[in-house]
Amino acid sequence: MAVPERTADENALDTDSRGRVAELLAIKSQASDGPSARATEAQHAKGKLTARERIDLLLDEGSFNEVEQLRRHRASGFGLEHRRPHTDGVVTGWGTVEGRTVFVYAHDFRIFGGALGEAHATKIHKIMDMALSAGAPVVSLNDGAGARIQEGVLALAGYGGIFQRNTKASGVIPQISVMLGPCAGGAAYSPALTDFVFMVRDTSQMFITGPDVVRAVTGEKITQDGLGGADVHAEKSGVAHFAYDDERACLADVRYLLSLLPANHLEHPPSRMTTDPADRRSEALLDLVPANGRLPYDMRSVIEELVDDGEYLEVHELWATNVLCALARVGGGTVGIVANQPLAYAGVLDARASEKAAAFVQMCDSFNIPLLTLVDVPGFLPGVDQEHGGIIRHGAKLLYAYCNATVPRIQLILRKAYGGAYIVMDSRSIGSDLSYAWPTNEIAVMGAEGAANVIFRKQIADAEDPEGVRARVVKEYKAELMHPYYAAERGLVDDVIDPAGTRGVLVRALAMLRTKHAEPPSRKHGNPPM
Repeated sequence: MAVPERTADENALDTDSRGRVAELLAIKSQASDGPSARATEAQHAKGKLTARERIDLLLDEGSFNEVEQLRRHRASGFGLEHRRPHTDGVVTGWGTVEGRTVFVYAHDFRIFGGALGEAHATKIHKIMDMALSAGAPVVSLNDGAGARIQEGVLALAGYGGIFQRNTKASGVIPQISVMLGPCAGGAAYSPALTDFVFMVRDTSQMFITGPDVVRAVTGEKITQDGLGGADVHAEKSGVAHFAYDDERACLADVRYLLSLLPANHLEHPPSRMTTDPADRRSEALLDLVPANGRLPYDMRSVIEELVDDGEYLEVHELWATNVLCALARVGGGTVGIVANQPLAYAGVLDARASEKAAAFVQMCDSFNIPLLTLVDVPGFLPGVDQEHGGIIRHGAKLLYAYCNATVPRIQLILRKAYGGAYIVMDSRSIGSDLSYAWPTNEIAVMGAEGAANVIFRKQIADAEDPEGVRARVVKEYKAELMHPYYAAERGLVDDVIDPAGTRGVLVRALAMLRTKHAEPPSRKHGNPPM
């Protein structure tokens, strides 16, 4: 069938249509460009990238799909009716990280200082709902001045909607907050509700009340960084899990973290082929850990010997340093590692270390990440400050987290394991699937010296040679109740293994436990110590 020839008028109309389409698409292109070049220069002058530059670094190249790019606020009054920029100060959408879907929203500080209004919040609500529906992680790139004052209670309600969605998504999809600018007032509660918080030194701060309010109320003078900077939250408050010197290094580690996590709670973490032999022996372990329980060593060196290619991502590296928490791969699969650190307070458990480890164990259990617990613990830290600070409550958090965990759990006792701290560090009695020990292990209620002083107190006091008697009974106690095979003989340790062959033992055990299935108890939810 012949196609009729187009008339000159029809050709002219077609040209007009193409021109109109190009004109309208140009409006969208301008929305992508954002505000003026001057605003971008000001952002760069502060050492900060723009929202879209950050998204480009986070996601795989060319994978970003934007949502509601042309959205504008509908507020009027207080000057807003004359300022209605596209995006309303937040860029939202999805893309991929190493080929896996990730949702993202990024505050654009160049527009209203990244302040949140009704339209701004609605865009965030939408992308969080999409992430939950799709069962994929959500990453927030935070750089905002808080609630948009001109929109009043609508801005506050917008934050409420974010908090509700943070809570609804908790334990269902990974939520990562990346702090790349200020975050003050109620806005700070959203990052606190997420699984991981990243901060950048000198450019990001978090606080409920700023320095001016603090000075007015308490008389204390302090800078924004001194009050809520990256190092403050990474070392003192524990709010930040990671702290970096620049945005590029920060976002690179966000990508690395995402590669270790599953998309949601119904999936297992992604496995990778590794060239690191599963049965690799590590003779260095025989020298890294002194047999003398009083001598310190760096547990990080042990972790490097056990995991694939010596690579791991430490969580809360600068906070509560007497316990280490890290994500790594062993035999190609992701594992969560909890370990006492003998270099810090001899590796004792205190209130902060217990809280840190409890949160990490709970996160791993939420996302089907097997747990490996490396034990070298002399007990809980004694002291009035610890008791008054609630060490019982905080220690119970760690105990609850382990007892509640249904993921594969392996305990490895390197050296000391004393008292209640031994129980809490994922012992067989609280549900560890497998417990291994090195030949240097000492599992007991307390150290031999302390135990002898309690049991044989009267005998030592009445002796003509008390020191000689003390030395003898200490030796007897060690021989009878603290020898390396005592716990194994009673079924509390599955095997006493060669330290150099530990990696092979762990790889085989994790492979066996990969299909573990444990039904959680039927209940609305537990009531953990808070």
